[in-house]
Amino acid sequence: MKWSKLFIQTLRENPQDAEIDSHRLLVRAGLVRKVAGGLYAYLPLGMRVLEKIRRIVREEMDAAGAQEIVTPVLQPAELWRTTGRWDTMGPNMFKLRDRAEHEFALGPTAEEVFTDIAKSLVSSYRQLPLTIYQIQWKFRDETRPRFGLMRSKEFLMKDAYSFDTDADGADRSYWNMYHAYERVFARCGLKAVPVQADGGDMGDSMTHEFHVLADAGEDGIAFCEGCGYAANLEKAERGTGEQGTGNGERGTGNAPFEEVPTPGAKTIDQVAAFMDLPASAFVKSLVYAADGKPVMVCVDGDRDVNEVKLRRFLGAKKVELADFETVLRVTGANAGFVGPVKPADASLRIVCDIALKGAAGRIAGANKDGFHLKNVDLSRDAKIAGADCADLTVVKDGDICAKCGRPMTIKRGIEVGQVFKLGTKYTAAFNAVYKNDKLEEHVMIMGCYGIGVSRTLQAVIEQSHDKDGIVWPASVAPYQVVVENLDPDNAEATKVADAMEAELESAGIDVIVDDRAERPGVKFKDADLIGFPVRVVVGAKGLANGGVEIKRRSEDKSKTRIVPPGGAVATVKEML
Repeated sequence: MKWSKLFIQTLRENPQDAEIDSHRLLVRAGLVRKVAGGLYAYLPLGMRVLEKIRRIVREEMDAAGAQEIVTPVLQPAELWRTTGRWDTMGPNMFKLRDRAEHEFALGPTAEEVFTDIAKSLVSSYRQLPLTIYQIQWKFRDETRPRFGLMRSKEFLMKDAYSFDTDADGADRSYWNMYHAYERVFARCGLKAVPVQADGGDMGDSMTHEFHVLADAGEDGIAFCEGCGYAANLEKAERGTGEQGTGNGERGTGNAPFEEVPTPGAKTIDQVAAFMDLPASAFVKSLVYAADGKPVMVCVDGDRDVNEVKLRRFLGAKKVELADFETVLRVTGANAGFVGPVKPADASLRIVCDIALKGAAGRIAGANKDGFHLKNVDLSRDAKIAGADCADLTVVKDGDICAKCGRPMTIKRGIEVGQVFKLGTKYTAAFNAVYKNDKLEEHVMIMGCYGIGVSRTLQAVIEQSHDKDGIVWPASVAPYQVVVENLDPDNAEATKVADAMEAELESAGIDVIVDDRAERPGVKFKDADLIGFPVRVVVGAKGLANGGVEIKRRSEDKSKTRIVPPGGAVATVKEML
């Protein structure tokens, strides 16, 4: 392929809306073009990368025994109502009506569609196990699209769904896909780390996310170097020990609580500064609505509530901070002055983080505007029972591992894939059953497995770039080799460049020849920006001295090799 014939437009300036390196490089290298917020057109170079990732995904899915189908992007509302997700998916789902007033959604995922297909076509245990997948565009109405392809309204996704007769079979399907994912990301040149995660609205059973570690990652991940424990912050657990008083000593609970004025100090930081005490001396009390019913949640003053853990502990479908009117009604005070001691509504349920179990000598809101209480003993004064204590906070850097007791570290990650064990959540809703050898009906057991194909494209860039541009792994590079013809008007240079192009292509190697009438510096900058893995420089001066220059994109200039034109292709093959 000749550069002059290909639709490539590189940019010298960074796009104004790009916040991270990979987003900047996506646009500058001419892989994508923004159409609107969260919507991108894939240009020829971007399409080549996308197709290579898609081919790797397809090959590994097929090798794992999955079978490819394709389902409509437009999904009828009736299928989503069967599982109740038409309402619970919320405003992230694009909904529309056709001219006959039938309701549809632009598919954000496809559990309902695939389950309905399995229900319709699978009737016997002889047809199971079954894993089917598609590589299809998905749509989510993101509140704030950002980071390019990382959080967009439209994205390419591989979603697979397994159907089994029993739990053992479902387990085998799960780990089969898990290991297939390891191979997919390794072939894409990614260092992807599997971590334990929460199933969220997709499913309530076992799940792992695959994360590419990157400073720009949106997701926090807790790691333990001691035992290898890894989980995202929604799921991560921490070890806890006996808690002390605000001054670091175990409280006896003998001192009665005492009301102290704290005018104008509402937040933990403000009250801590006002009383000249660390945030850890305080009890942070927040009122939530759990499926509409108010509940107070108490955690250490220097920690944050983990709403996913809270939802699971309460057995609620939805938890959110209560509105101001509810807070005032059930506590008697406005937010910032609420606490677990004698709220206005004596029936208000109060739960606390396990680290506060038995804590004494703490400071909490007095349920009276402008006042707090000191010397609070949660067992004595708030009557919080052990059954109302659980791990309810977000893990922080330095927390001890619940598995081995060693300190954990927090890193950032970009989620590129996730595997779920769904059980019968969807198949039971659809009554997707099979008959065993005794003609007895049983509900199929299901798994779900997703890879963000377009997100993986950008994740490769985020993990593999330098100050000059992208550094593509050869497996997914738009072209594996660029031949820089520095003298396109020179017959000998053009002959050598064209011969090299033909020989590389016949060997199955993607090659682009930069035949533009541009200065060498411009060509080299574009090649580094786009990130072709191997660069071959052909010029009249070099040929007069009997050689061409070859170097890897990932190596500095000191690693450049000078080889005779006849040996260039063999050298390129070796380097790839």
